[in-house]
Amino acid sequence: MAALVLLRAGLPRPRGAQMALLGRSLGRRPAVLAAVADRSAPVRQSHSPPQQGHGTSKAASLHWTGERAVSVLLLGLLPAAYLYPGPAMDYSLAAALTLHGHWGLGQVITDYIHGDTSIKLANTGLYVLSAVTFAGLCYFNYYDVGICKAVAMLWSL
Repeated sequence: MAALVLLRAGLPRPRGAQMALLGRSLGRRPAVLAAVADRSAPVRQSHSPPQQGHGTSKAASLHWTGERAVSVLLLGLLPAAYLYPGPAMDYSLAAALTLHGHWGLGQVITDYIHGDTSIKLANTGLYVLSAVTFAGLCYFNYYDVGICKAVAMLWSL
């Protein structure tokens, strides 16, 4: 069983003295385990870049690239917001933070919610939450001090 786990995980199988510790019966796969292992689907890594030729679409690749671009944009946007606060920066932060949170929670839904009805409800809730978040941040930027000034006020406490 341990050799099968190592084989499935893509790790090298133990040789020599290590194999003697595991036992000779673990080195051979019984017919039942071989049939189950051959029929099982390959393990998908959810947060890795899509690989060409593996049934991926161009849209999925562009989406993955967009997610990374927004993450990198936020790395530059946060210090810029400190150095150059203003309405343009406030609205840029509102859009980037909402989009980043929407995509992140979308991955949580993809990974942990199962069943057609549950997925539809969760996605609907996610869109409502994202719309309310963006509208609330825009309202805060327009009618109050804005995101940059609010963070500066919190830091001055």
